[in-house]
Amino acid sequence: MSDVPTLPVTFRPGHTRAILLTAGAVIFVVISGIALLLELGPGERLTFVLTGALSFWALAQIARVRVVADESGVTVVNIASRRRLDWAEIVQVNLRPGDPWVFLNLSDGTSLPALGIQPGLARQRAVADARTLRELVETRSTARRAQDQG
Repeated sequence: MSDVPTLPVTFRPGHTRAILLTAGAVIFVVISGIALLLELGPGERLTFVLTGALSFWALAQIARVRVVADESGVTVVNIASRRRLDWAEIVQVNLRPGDPWVFLNLSDGTSLPALGIQPGLARQRAVADARTLRELVETRSTARRAQDQG
């Protein structure tokens, strides 16, 4: 087992995030620029600007995905949800070939997608992040069991 990082640690898809935020900013600027260049009334211009802002907001929501591990557990932030897990709730960390992101198998028998670790543009980084999270889960679960028994 390699060195477990100091907590807290945040996992997020860096390249994907940069691309989404850049694309959102460009879309906003282009649509707003078109609104200023065309001969439109104030309401129509406002509609263009709001459409650009809404596009940026939607891409920013997709870019906010992350997995944050701290002393007490893991917070998984996906596109439309946030879930806080204790270390003991996570049974297994999975990133199989072809998976779009990591899946966390939980003690209640369910599986939670963790979009903050995804192999899209940086497969090796995602594999390393999944391995690190797996090591953290194993280390924290073992420490918790020893603490409960002691």
